[in-house]
Amino acid sequence: MFRSILIYLSHASWARKMVTRWKFAWRAASRFIAGEKLEDAIRVVKVLNTKGINATLDHLGEHTTSVENARQATEDILAMFDAIQESGVRSNVSIKLTQIGLAVDERICEENLMRILEKSKGYNSFLRIDIEEAAVVDKTLALFKKARQTCGCENVGQAIQAYLYRSKDDIDILMKEQARIRLCKGAYKESEEVAYPQKADVDASFDRLTMMLVDGSIAAGMPALSEDGRVPPIPAIASHDEKRISFAKQYAAEKKLVKNAIEFQMLNGIRRDLQEQLAAEGYPVRVYVPYGTEWYPYYVRRLAERPANVWFFVSNFFRK
Repeated sequence: MFRSILIYLSHASWARKMVTRWKFAWRAASRFIAGEKLEDAIRVVKVLNTKGINATLDHLGEHTTSVENARQATEDILAMFDAIQESGVRSNVSIKLTQIGLAVDERICEENLMRILEKSKGYNSFLRIDIEEAAVVDKTLALFKKARQTCGCENVGQAIQAYLYRSKDDIDILMKEQARIRLCKGAYKESEEVAYPQKADVDASFDRLTMMLVDGSIAAGMPALSEDGRVPPIPAIASHDEKRISFAKQYAAEKKLVKNAIEFQMLNGIRRDLQEQLAAEGYPVRVYVPYGTEWYPYYVRRLAERPANVWFFVSNFFRK
């Protein structure tokens, strides 16, 4: 119930207007968000890199409502690749297709995506397409597959959510194509018709899908993290849950998957201790570094995912 309320609030314009006026709200959110400007994000990535941790940059924003906004979002994404190249940081880029026009005009979204992929390809970098609500998963995967076929781009990967029933079939298809997959639990409120409602079932699904990704990597010859830290291996296990991480490490070891052929991903500001521990053990670690003025929906979803984040927010409220 509590999680459902927070996810509702992440979409509520009235709540957004109220919360973003509170100075303490940004103080609390800044634990997870690099800042409002690209240079803020690059600065955070540089610090992560000194600890042996790679990054993926995300310019916050989703569900644009006009072609003009979608094109501006595309320009902002292209600027990220330029900044990564100029600064030499070990990072790639993540985007949401609704940010570049999926809900406005699918043709425009495709054009924007191709521009982004060409820029990424020119820098030998990598683009991760995030997964969103179940209602747009079909369109997202269709565009991902079309992008790979049309431009011959291997420098693009896809995210998949473990709580969706369909994800096993999706990964089965994607592994045949040797696609690079970011596996996460899922952060949207979905009906029981499309997603597992119980955490235990989501955890079990996550572990099953992890095995499929490890097996898929072995079948593909265990492609490893690129030397510059930009192109990830096939399995990217995105979780802060130590049980899920331990399972992935154990299964990978049993299957003799080399350490640099599996990546662990976490969110900026969450479980820094675990990030550094995994990096010290020799595993590639990548931190999702979001920035931008559109931080409210992202932050409230983080509150919904973890009760400890809510306490952090409340404690800041009384310190304002």
